[in-house]
Amino acid sequence: MPPRLVLILAVAVGLIALGLLVSSFAGTKKAEAPKGAPAVNHTLYDFEVKTIEGKPVKLDAYKGKTVLVVNTASKCGLTPQYEGLEKLYETYKDRDFVILGFPANNFMGQEPGTNEEIQQFCKLKYDVDFPMFSKISVKGKDIDPLYTWLTTGAGFDGEIEWNFAKFLVGPDGKVVARFHPKKTPLDPEVVAKIEATLPAKKSS
Repeated sequence: MPPRLVLILAVAVGLIALGLLVSSFAGTKKAEAPKGAPAVNHTLYDFEVKTIEGKPVKLDAYKGKTVLVVNTASKCGLTPQYEGLEKLYETYKDRDFVILGFPANNFMGQEPGTNEEIQQFCKLKYDVDFPMFSKISVKGKDIDPLYTWLTTGAGFDGEIEWNFAKFLVGPDGKVVARFHPKKTPLDPEVVAKIEATLPAKKSS
């Protein structure tokens, strides 16, 4: 066989082998979800956030509790809902209920302050005692992973409508209800759903 033909055959065989190798690698590589894609199999406990003081905290710290997640703002017509939220928290906190407040500046710049300013406002104006967290984005390109899950992967899809949207999370970390921002914290529907979702009382 002429040397030139041998060389051509060798190159062809090499290219075929390389193609098979690349194909095999592509077939076994673990698929990665695009950034911002919904985490449909997640629960609240899979996320880590920062407290309003800037300290990282894993939300599995609230495992076994009924949780109300709320995006808040200090200069909104709905800001007085802080009062109702605090009353709700005081009423049920001894029954493993907690409210998690997430300040967000996504709506007409109604949460312009720093974390320190927000914390002072909440304490002085409404005596807020439930946990507050660092300011985040709840919609748009810079949406926080927690809110990506809440709005696209938790069973209650749809962008956050405004400040004070509410997600009720059961003791298993899954969302069981979503309430419109204008639905006040002490609305009978909200209260009834919370009471139905509270962990069972421990026998003495």
